[in-house]
Amino acid sequence: MTEVAFHFNAPDKVGYACRLLRKAYLRGARLLVVVDEQDRPALDAALWTMAPGAFIPHASEADPDHVWSRSPIQIASGQPVKSEATVLVNLRNEVPSGYEAFARVIEVVTSGDADRQQARERWRFYKSIGIEPQRHDLQLAPPEVRISD
Repeated sequence: MTEVAFHFNAPDKVGYACRLLRKAYLRGARLLVVVDEQDRPALDAALWTMAPGAFIPHASEADPDHVWSRSPIQIASGQPVKSEATVLVNLRNEVPSGYEAFARVIEVVTSGDADRQQARERWRFYKSIGIEPQRHDLQLAPPEVRISD
């Protein structure tokens, strides 16, 4: 069964996602990130410029198949997409379709009221199907992110 972890109180989704993806990439993990289409350019730009010399290789679903399939970080705004990633990072406000194909789902949630309310709905959904989500409050301490088994 898919494991789900909510990372609450992220200062901003894109900045936190970049740090999370960098850590995962350095550990050799493959991840699929789902993001709203209007937010995809900001995530793409941030992965290019987050720090000098810290480029995170990534591809978008619009890239050629040979680029997409070899990329350790895949960014999609549509679901489902073909991916061999084992971890799904959700930056959207709804449960991503196809989430059950992944070993882990990481839900990134800011401290904004609307974002927290939508996260509560996703939490209730996961619980209703028998998944007990993990809760990581980023204001208390950064989570020890388990990327792979």
